[in-house]
Amino acid sequence: MTKDLTVGRPLKVIFDFAVPVFFGYLFQQFYNLVDTIIVGQFLGVSALAAVGSTGSLNFMIIGFCMGLCSGFAIPVAQKFGAKDFCGMRQFVFNSAVLGGIFAIVLTAVTVIFCRPLLLLLKTPADVIDGAYDYFVVILAGIPVVILYDLLSGIIRSVGDSKTPLYFLIFSAILNIILDLIFIACFDWGIPGAAYATVISQGVAGIICFFYMHRKFEILRLNKEDRIFSSKRSLSLLGTGVPMGLQYSITAIGSVILQAAVNVLGSVYVASIATGAKINIFFATPFDALGTTMATYGGQNVGAGRTERLNIGLFSACLIGFIYSAFAFVVMFFGSEALTNLFMSKNEAPEVIALVCKNVRLFLLVNSACYVLLVLVNVVRFMIQGMGFSTVAVFAGAFELVGRGVIGIVFIPMFGFAAACAASPLAWLLADSFLIPVFFWCCKKLKKK
Repeated sequence: MTKDLTVGRPLKVIFDFAVPVFFGYLFQQFYNLVDTIIVGQFLGVSALAAVGSTGSLNFMIIGFCMGLCSGFAIPVAQKFGAKDFCGMRQFVFNSAVLGGIFAIVLTAVTVIFCRPLLLLLKTPADVIDGAYDYFVVILAGIPVVILYDLLSGIIRSVGDSKTPLYFLIFSAILNIILDLIFIACFDWGIPGAAYATVISQGVAGIICFFYMHRKFEILRLNKEDRIFSSKRSLSLLGTGVPMGLQYSITAIGSVILQAAVNVLGSVYVASIATGAKINIFFATPFDALGTTMATYGGQNVGAGRTERLNIGLFSACLIGFIYSAFAFVVMFFGSEALTNLFMSKNEAPEVIALVCKNVRLFLLVNSACYVLLVLVNVVRFMIQGMGFSTVAVFAGAFELVGRGVIGIVFIPMFGFAAACAASPLAWLLADSFLIPVFFWCCKKLKKK
């Protein structure tokens, strides 16, 4: 059930591991995409804008949880690479304890401050109630997000990237069925989409727990493994919190950007929401490569195989660059057809035409710069897997600056067109920091 990434040709090892991770992320984004399509088709552009207006806050808070759990999995991967299975299980137990604490605290704080955050973001008055109804349910589901992300991260850290894929496929199918039942049949409106997401994630997390306990003997905790260790907990926090903050710091820039776009009106909010959903869907291979490189880096550093790091980085970038060219071609010829998936036939033709025009511009600008995004994901996650999570978090600060400058300075001057350039600028600034830092980290490891 496990897979050792410290042996074999790096290109083949990385590709074989990344493919199931990619399909997992693809299905995850697929049901997020279907969420939005169903909302747009059944409830209209206003409901689409309401859900879309929570996107940056969702990324900031849920992204922190995802990054935290990914960081908790890195010491597990390092112990697995070093064949220290007892130490690995102790890290698993301590990560479960810390995950539970974060789940309780984050859920309580974010649910209480949900509406003030939406008001701070200048959410349009005609969609703020719908945005709150949707987002507060998502925030109440933080514990199930942490449950699934933590368990799937641990499973991937021991080399199994296929099992989380199966659970995500099941979760995606369940989410789509529940979306149709809650929105089309029960007429629950916008909250129905949120309930469908939370329930499907919760079911996937529970199944993941029982499967892991039954199938992975090396992960079964003995009495001596169930000891809370301040040393191991600090080590987990040292990798988990920086990775979580990395998502959140990056998202703060997106929040600033979202606030600037919100001022433009609900049609532009819907355009950004639609473009972002399509963009995230097509960017899933980059997320998969990033997750793969965190595990690859962690296992090889744990095994002392530092000579494989540079080759692995080059191999992952090559895969990402080839896909980037393919994605741009699809965006160039298919942007209008993709946008129409989100549009209700009852909308005014001029509204549909404006949204399609905006989304096409957004997608072409972003996909033309996917090469920069490849480097951001591959290099940053490799650095984190190598054990330098604190250093990698500064890349998020560079992304914050890029999106913040666009949101504060250029959107008021140039409107929606400026918003399309925000992410490419953020990626460029992050790369200017990450690439030299990677080689610095390699030198540090060689000295050790």
